[in-house]
Amino acid sequence: MTATTFDPVSSVSLTASAQKYFASKLVKQPGKLIRLSTKESGCTGFSYVLEIVSEPLGEDTVLSFDGVTLAVDSKSVDMLNGTEIDLVREGVNEVVKFNNPNVVAECGCGESFSVS
Repeated sequence: MTATTFDPVSSVSLTASAQKYFASKLVKQPGKLIRLSTKESGCTGFSYVLEIVSEPLGEDTVLSFDGVTLAVDSKSVDMLNGTEIDLVREGVNEVVKFNNPNVVAECGCGESFSVS
């Protein structure tokens, strides 16, 4: 593991509601962390991937948020720089939202995005 630790203010941040949500997902899985990456997908180019993993991969950027560890894929870190992850209520559902300042276009369903 050769993960790099960066200041979360300059890379990716979590709102309080997102921190609480991810902490609740990790409470029964001690030592695990959330990994954020992107993959080529959808009609506009990329989609976000969130997964629970045992450790960061490769040269992931590792961020700590009050009990939640987030690893950001090194290949995705530039397109995710400045992104705020939030948990919002839409009707009866809670949805993880990505407020990414680098996005220049999103598909109609909101599942994929492109960056400049």
